[in-house]
Amino acid sequence: MKRLSFLLSLYRDYFANYMKTKLTYRGDFLIEVLSDLMFNGMNLVFIFIVFQHTPSLGDWSEAEVVFVYGYFMIASGLFSTFFNVWNFSERYIVKGEMDRILTRPAHSLSQVMLENMDPPAIVGSIVGLVIMITSWATLGLPFHIYDPFVLIIMVLGSCFIYMGIYTALSAISFFSDAPTGIGPLIYNIQNYGRYPVEIYNKAIRFLLTWLLPFAFVGVYPASFFLGRLDDWWMAWLTPVVGVIVMSLGLWFWNYGVRRYRGAGS
Repeated sequence: MKRLSFLLSLYRDYFANYMKTKLTYRGDFLIEVLSDLMFNGMNLVFIFIVFQHTPSLGDWSEAEVVFVYGYFMIASGLFSTFFNVWNFSERYIVKGEMDRILTRPAHSLSQVMLENMDPPAIVGSIVGLVIMITSWATLGLPFHIYDPFVLIIMVLGSCFIYMGIYTALSAISFFSDAPTGIGPLIYNIQNYGRYPVEIYNKAIRFLLTWLLPFAFVGVYPASFFLGRLDDWWMAWLTPVVGVIVMSLGLWFWNYGVRRYRGAGS
């Protein structure tokens, strides 16, 4: 409990310093927010363009696919806000900043997360929530008193999946500082999770469900609210899969840290 309190205090201090720095140059801050909005907006426009040429994806309507995308944006935005590690290899391994991290008392992964926070990305989560609410009303879905609590549990599970996969991906840098090219590939694969898995063949469905479980950051948990899953337990596997994937990612990270021998001279 004491360690958690210490970590939360670090988040508070890092976030305050980040905002002070960014708001010194408010134009840059606003441009960053707008660029994130434009990127997510283009993805949404792509969905609308697809449905201009087909009445449905599988048996999914446009409003349902947009609903799934809204959920996907919530989890993706939170992940990008608190776990922005895209340049881990170059900054911490190639440039040797990992040596500095390991001299401090906080856990190494926590420090990397803190130093790379991206608060403007939270706007994507807010937009995703608005999209979900709008699609909810359009579809006439029933609202239950427990739905907000279920959404929080599902989103946390989805974020853990993101964190576990990208923690393991970053930890590869402890064994090789050469660019692997895996990052962009995994990023592209994760986008398949925002579409109904029924439209893919069995091999891709297996990949997105059990190997790189990005279906649990989009379509499976969102399907719970849509009432679309025959196997309802697949949605409830989201937090379970999240804990498992995050645990594996953290184990691999700690293993990599133990193998790390420093930047040298």
